[in-house]
Amino acid sequence: MNFKTMRLLGTVAAGMIACSLFFAAPASADAPEVSEKTFHWVQSTARQNYYFNKRQMHFGIEDGKVDENVLIVPTLKTYDDVQIQDVVAKRRWNMESLDGYDSLVGAAEYLRIDRAAGTVTIEEHDDLDDSWSTIHAVTEPTTITLADLSEKDVDGCFFRAILAYADKHAAKLRARTEAKIADGE
Repeated sequence: MNFKTMRLLGTVAAGMIACSLFFAAPASADAPEVSEKTFHWVQSTARQNYYFNKRQMHFGIEDGKVDENVLIVPTLKTYDDVQIQDVVAKRRWNMESLDGYDSLVGAAEYLRIDRAAGTVTIEEHDDLDDSWSTIHAVTEPTTITLADLSEKDVDGCFFRAILAYADKHAAKLRARTEAKIADGE
């Protein structure tokens, strides 16, 4: 074989190995059931289901008082097998640890929605396993400007649904927030 043929075969073999590493992911277990008493389903995409924790969300607290311009909202996203493979492949590509990712089922995010500023800050992102335990946490905040999200943007739809729910249940959220203040939180 000449040099060009050997080089071509080597390139093809390297590509096949890279593809097998990229697409190889452990089979995922079914996600645990999401409690409808705790979580409010908003939407599903081809790869994720979007929920927020309606029993934990509350208004912000500023100087011991309720701040209705701020919402604190724990959220949950459950993944399908393709999304799980994508997360694992990206971690592999970035040479990040894969410990626990054989049982990845989704992610929890902790949002701070500031209506006055028109922003959503993801305070923390936790990758979750099939027992809802954190595999990996990212605690560096990421801020998104709501006005930058189109009407059809999936995250924009999710955030607007949370705001609509808060508007509809403002009295309940205020009472929950006042109870937190009374408890010294």
